[in-house]
Amino acid sequence: MKPVLLYISTSHKIIISKVNRENSWFNSLFVRKVDPRKDAHSNLLTKNEESNLYKIQFHNVKPECLDAYNKLCEEVLPSIHADKYYPCELVGTWNTWYGEQDQAVHLWRYRGGYPALTEVMNKLKQNQEFMVYRKERGKMLMSRRNQLLLEFSFWNEPVPREGPNIYELRSYQLRPGTMIEWGNYWARAIGYRQHNREAVGGFFSQIGNLYMVHHLWAYKDLQSREDTRNGAWQQEGWDEVVYYTVPLIQHMDSRIMIPTKASPLQ
Repeated sequence: MKPVLLYISTSHKIIISKVNRENSWFNSLFVRKVDPRKDAHSNLLTKNEESNLYKIQFHNVKPECLDAYNKLCEEVLPSIHADKYYPCELVGTWNTWYGEQDQAVHLWRYRGGYPALTEVMNKLKQNQEFMVYRKERGKMLMSRRNQLLLEFSFWNEPVPREGPNIYELRSYQLRPGTMIEWGNYWARAIGYRQHNREAVGGFFSQIGNLYMVHHLWAYKDLQSREDTRNGAWQQEGWDEVVYYTVPLIQHMDSRIMIPTKASPLQ
């Protein structure tokens, strides 16, 4: 069988060459270079030497039970916070004012990471007062969820502060794979948000909803919040940070919260 010779005109060669280039360009859109990092992203973003682990709890309370729920928490949670037997601290406890209504938010810190968390949970199972509290609390709740968090290295560690203040919890669901980018931009951005001591803490999730970031801010009132946020736009560089971080976000949420009597953050 004789070989078949295919003759292509010069114009056809140009067209085929152009198509090949376009296909090569199109395929390159789906090729992503692998960043040869030798450490987990969480280790690159957090304060390794301190190994603090945080737990944030969201409790949706039956509307008619909110006062009783707050009273129950005020009787039990501070005692755990103050007892050196438990390697944990109550960072803050709030009721949502604007956002999801009839919601309580609790933030705990475990110095020593996961071993401290496990130790606390095992000890609480033997604490009869806490078990009664959990049973009574369950009667007042419609739903609850939690997350385990690490703190960004470039944020201040949350410490008790005097009030009165309102608190804003801004939660960002990021696109998977963008946490390092977020951290790089916010390591610079946090410098624009320190003038009124509004920055309280910044965290990212480890267990629960992943690629979730929480920023916690404190303000004297809603007008102070408005003035402080507007002031950030007057600083050179803030607009650039916003421009580059917004595309990293899939979803964002804001809660304005009021601290309860038991909260170290007032």
